[in-house]
Amino acid sequence: MSWQTFILHFFTYGILLYSIILLICYVLIGAFSISETRSYLHKNSFTDYRMLASSTETPSMSILAPAYNEGANIIENVRSLLSLHYNNLEVIIINDGSKDDSLEKLINAYDLYKVDFFVNQQIKTKPVRGVYKSYNPVYRKLIVVDKVNGGKADALNVGVNIAKNDYFVCIDVDCVLEQDSLLKLAKPFLETTNQRVIAAGGVVRIANSCEIEGGRLVKVHLPKQFLPRIQTLEYIRAFLLSRMAWTKLNGLLLISGAFGAFDREIVINCGGYNTNTVGEDMELVVRMRRYMEERDEPYKVAFIPDPLCWTEAPSTFKILGRQRNRWTRGTIETLRFHKVMLFNPRYGILGMLSYPYWLFFEFLAPIIEFFGTIGMIIYCFTYAINWSAILIIVGVLCMGILYSIFAIMMEVLTYNQYRGRKDILRLVGVAILEPFVFHPFVVWSAIRGNIDLIRKNNSWGEMTRTGLATEKKG
Repeated sequence: MSWQTFILHFFTYGILLYSIILLICYVLIGAFSISETRSYLHKNSFTDYRMLASSTETPSMSILAPAYNEGANIIENVRSLLSLHYNNLEVIIINDGSKDDSLEKLINAYDLYKVDFFVNQQIKTKPVRGVYKSYNPVYRKLIVVDKVNGGKADALNVGVNIAKNDYFVCIDVDCVLEQDSLLKLAKPFLETTNQRVIAAGGVVRIANSCEIEGGRLVKVHLPKQFLPRIQTLEYIRAFLLSRMAWTKLNGLLLISGAFGAFDREIVINCGGYNTNTVGEDMELVVRMRRYMEERDEPYKVAFIPDPLCWTEAPSTFKILGRQRNRWTRGTIETLRFHKVMLFNPRYGILGMLSYPYWLFFEFLAPIIEFFGTIGMIIYCFTYAINWSAILIIVGVLCMGILYSIFAIMMEVLTYNQYRGRKDILRLVGVAILEPFVFHPFVVWSAIRGNIDLIRKNNSWGEMTRTGLATEKKG
């Protein structure tokens, strides 16, 4: 056997084995997701959220919303936060040294004045320039913090220091929350008694083209633009399938930075958000889980499948590329910080299943796919077409499309946000197009993320917003 043939066989059967394992993972994720979703829907049918909304026994929560150059959305979205149905609540907006008029808009819109406020620096942060409250008693829940720019993680740490409640909810200030979102997010902390719930996450949906008035979601529409529409499918697949499955196993490693609740005491004990990574949301959850595992304390990371949070998705390839580049770097940094857990039985399912999955199928998958595609193209031009390899590739593509269609089916059978038949057909259409148009760009963005990490490029990347309040159906 020549060395060329050996390399070809190694490559072909290696990709085949990897694809089979990935297929098994997809099947298991689908099965666990169905089981967990059915269980949640059944238990949720007995919950009276009106009773929770008026109760004084609900966990006290502080919303932390970092804002950097968010002038386009900030007034409407703060109004949305202040209108949430929840009693024990404070809303903390952290202006992270914005260069636009975000702070001025807040001061004028909410009649703010600077107050003397002692900040207990349990977590070290950049200096706080001022703390503002409102003269208007209607806005008594609102606290606005102005600080020196230090990045999202540093801004969140300032919020953790200032917050007075037992739990805090981290959100992106450009997001719009459902009115009962905090009630649903608080439920895992109330109903779990044999374990300590250290964090709980909620579903994030795409708000592009939805009707938003006064900081509230009025009507849901499938995005008109192609990129936000295909991200809608991606988010359905990620939240409704993947994260529900990992919740079933109590192996969830990621709570979205756009919307998640955390046990403030555990976060402080862990040292707060890590300012040395661009993936601070994932890294904090992993560090909190590691903290609990090392102390042999029973705990849980919960996830809520209800559509609770709506956010503006990137509508251009330029902004999308920056986002996915950053996500890749954040994943790699988190895996590197906690590499001691890999196949370490001391960390239970976290070390034996969750960490290896993220390593082999989240971090390595784009690299394998990228170089595998290049190798296949080179071989086809240099030698003969290898039909076995071609069949494997076609099989993987079909598997991906079927998995996306299954996610759409789960959406229709559960929360069914896109009720029109045309909308469902459009989602199926993007499911077919995704492997050929969207996915290659995401893979290339991941490769660029790896390159930037090697070059020590730690920039966040400017995320330009168009403003959700303008997204109304004509």
